[in-house]
Amino acid sequence: MRRIPMYKIVSRLLIYGDMPKDTILMELADIVRKMDDKSQTKEELSTRVFTQMKHLLQVATDYGFDRNLWHNYLTFLLITNENPFSITCEKVGANEGSVNYFAKGDFRAFLDLFHYDFSALEEYLGIDCFSRISNYQAIGKKELMYNKNVSQKVQALSRRLEEAQDENEFFDCVTGFYKDYGVGMFGLNKAFRIQSRTDGRVDFVAINNMDAVMLDDLIGYELQKKKLVENTLAFVQGKKANNVLLFGDSGTGKSTSIKAIVNEFYDQGLRMIEIYKHQFKDLSSVIAQIKNRNYRFIIYMDDLSFEEFEVEYKFLKAVIEGGVETRPDNILIYATSNRRHLIKENWNDRSDMEHENGMHRSDTMEEKLSLVNRFGVTICYSKPSQKEYFHIVEGLARRAGITMPEEMLRAEANKWELSHGGISGRTAQQFINYLLGAMEG
Repeated sequence: MRRIPMYKIVSRLLIYGDMPKDTILMELADIVRKMDDKSQTKEELSTRVFTQMKHLLQVATDYGFDRNLWHNYLTFLLITNENPFSITCEKVGANEGSVNYFAKGDFRAFLDLFHYDFSALEEYLGIDCFSRISNYQAIGKKELMYNKNVSQKVQALSRRLEEAQDENEFFDCVTGFYKDYGVGMFGLNKAFRIQSRTDGRVDFVAINNMDAVMLDDLIGYELQKKKLVENTLAFVQGKKANNVLLFGDSGTGKSTSIKAIVNEFYDQGLRMIEIYKHQFKDLSSVIAQIKNRNYRFIIYMDDLSFEEFEVEYKFLKAVIEGGVETRPDNILIYATSNRRHLIKENWNDRSDMEHENGMHRSDTMEEKLSLVNRFGVTICYSKPSQKEYFHIVEGLARRAGITMPEEMLRAEANKWELSHGGISGRTAQQFINYLLGAMEG
């Protein structure tokens, strides 16, 4: 059977044919072309192959891929390619339509790529790297070093696609994945940061190693967690929900609660976008890019507060409530702060006396206080009492397998907090970490 060159297979791609030329697939296709037309030397082609192999191994390392790296890579391309077909499948699944004809044509090409025979290229260049990656054994590493969630999804789908008999089975596998998990980075990852672009849009950067904490890991604060869960549950179910402000003392678990809520509801389509104060000018662009996706987004603002001279809060006010464009139903804002009113006040703000600029200072105070009123749910995380602090310490100690007598544990915990920032959940965790380190030593 005559070998079909990779560049001819790639040329058949229509829906998925807009991949950048520097992707591994497109580079390898060009290498095969250059081999066939003899326009580059063997040494030049070998160098190019090794460069792409290095990139492939880097992808495998980043995502913890194993077994057939070529198949894993092609699968990764399929589930990260955001195009009108894949985004539509994300929303409604595979429906009857003329576009399916073109999609199946693309999947027929991907089937050929899955079963591509690299032997001719290896023999011509005297290399065996493609044979080596067909049954790759990765070095074991800690889960924090790669995105385990993405790794498992890619490899599971890759094995199913390996077994597909034709483009119809391939179609069912891929479109089913889009419907169940989504497409692109939003389908694969839980949380993101943003980077501004010169064209006014933003890029979303996945946070691969987000803390895997769950709400049960946060000891105490049951009423606070209950309010947060109720609001978030309504949100992911498509019901009306409110923006949330978690305020109170430092180290009480505000940020941990929001990370945990994302982990709890990830499987129900919840995603988080972390945004910093200096990026508030980009909020409108962020919303424009995510408002039509089939996910529920929490825009997360940690340690939110403003000094007198900072005006970024005006961007936030307009987005939350009050702008011309209404906030989409798939977006909420969750913020944490050590301040109840977010914006620093002073006594001059409370004076009704007119100053030389002719303005009432009370108007200034109203301006500042109006921001917090735009959060429909406010949840207070106050510093725990001594009794609550001991309860947290004892709970964390049990989970860590520390068997120290209760009275001794309390006494040591008390000494620790006196010299390490006072009573808080964070102090309790730091104390447990100290005990574990001493035990290991």
